[in-house]
Amino acid sequence: MNHPLYLQLLARLEQDLQVLPDKPDETPRNTLDCLWALAAGQPLALSQVRDAVIADLDQAAEGLLNTLVDKRLAGTPLSHLTGRQDFMGLVLKSSEAALVPRRETEILGRAAIGKLADVEGESPRVVDLCTGCGNLALAMAVSAPRARVWGSDLSEEAVALARENAAFIGRPDVSFMAGDLAAPFDNDDFLGRMDLLTCNPPYISSAKVEQLPEEISGHEPHMAFDGGPFGIKIIQRLINDAPRLLKPGGWLLFEVGLGQGEPMKHRLERNDAFDQVETFADYQGDVRALAARRGH
Repeated sequence: MNHPLYLQLLARLEQDLQVLPDKPDETPRNTLDCLWALAAGQPLALSQVRDAVIADLDQAAEGLLNTLVDKRLAGTPLSHLTGRQDFMGLVLKSSEAALVPRRETEILGRAAIGKLADVEGESPRVVDLCTGCGNLALAMAVSAPRARVWGSDLSEEAVALARENAAFIGRPDVSFMAGDLAAPFDNDDFLGRMDLLTCNPPYISSAKVEQLPEEISGHEPHMAFDGGPFGIKIIQRLINDAPRLLKPGGWLLFEVGLGQGEPMKHRLERNDAFDQVETFADYQGDVRALAARRGH
């Protein structure tokens, strides 16, 4: 686009925008395209704006666009401005109620969908803990339409957003409930009956949470990141809780932070409840997700 305002704002973004490593697609040009579309009355995710026909802006919309660029440069996440975020081919609603889905979590998502495809029976049963906005639960539900999928989160606000997203993508059959980790499923309807248990847990040490960039620490819920003094408090609870929910042969899959993969792999291998452990790495070779099968 050669519009003078577009070129002016693009130059500003190219100079001042800090693109986080876990949001590599949010380049200055992509960011401006999304904000331009939003100012024109079209809230779009990055995947949608590339092929969209964006309307010209009137004077009021140009003023709004300048305000949006100011907010983005001040640290407000792009997805909080647009209210939209991509995840594994889905466009979901996004807000301060929950963690913004990251591309790195698609590693966990692909691993989970792969395990889901191997489940025998017509209606696999899946629980997603620390579900946030519901991104992982909904991605699994879309990939396996016959699966019965539940999600839970400690945050009532996150659960409300997940329910919005289920309706937004046309999957209101995916159920979300509030509760502490596996607590909502501590009953005979779930115990020992799940084919898959997934989780993207908080795994950053408490001391490091406040040191995160303003775009994260100032706008996303701390509970979505804070994994306790050593970053593994929730992961330890997850590993302890999982065998009670999984049926024999069922799989636990979860995301880990950089440097946590190998220690968690060894911990799972020493746990008699599991008879097989697998790791899933990013393009740099760092383990970012693990899978453990409950023994028979």
